[in-house]
Amino acid sequence: MPKPYSADLRERVLLADAAGLTPVVVAARFGVGLSTVYLWRQQARADGRRCAKPHGGGRARGIDPAGETILRGLVAERNDRTLDEYRELLAAGGGPRVSRPTLCRVLLRLGLRRKKTRLAKSAGIVAVQGWPGRHPGRDGTECAGFARAVAAQDGGADPSMPRGWPIPARARRSGAAASR
Repeated sequence: MPKPYSADLRERVLLADAAGLTPVVVAARFGVGLSTVYLWRQQARADGRRCAKPHGGGRARGIDPAGETILRGLVAERNDRTLDEYRELLAAGGGPRVSRPTLCRVLLRLGLRRKKTRLAKSAGIVAVQGWPGRHPGRDGTECAGFARAVAAQDGGADPSMPRGWPIPARARRSGAAASR
């Protein structure tokens, strides 16, 4: 939302209007809209208000300070829980019932980190791998799915990959994919 006009500008517009200038002249002189002049004049007459109202404050947070304290305790106790586990424990501990995205935002805002892999081996949880062929790896190497697609487009046949998927960037630039 844009900021309100300054109180000084509003006061000068109202003084010029009180001096007998027409609203059209006042609006042109101070660079505000004609409806703004009419609105400010009406507010000054009806409410006696010669400045903007304060900001309404926005939406209340999903978790109040007491709930944040409970959440800090839960994370300090054991920080490898899932968001659903934190939601259930927070509600059981007297905190509000919130959604997973809200809980995730609160954890980020408070700087609380969840260590999901520390106890993963003892719990028998296997790390989830990304989709093959979607994105290059973080170390600069490309995924196996992408390498299979390039090999298939270069003449090597890979039955697990559909024909023409994905089209490598070098093939798109050269126009090799357009001949299909």
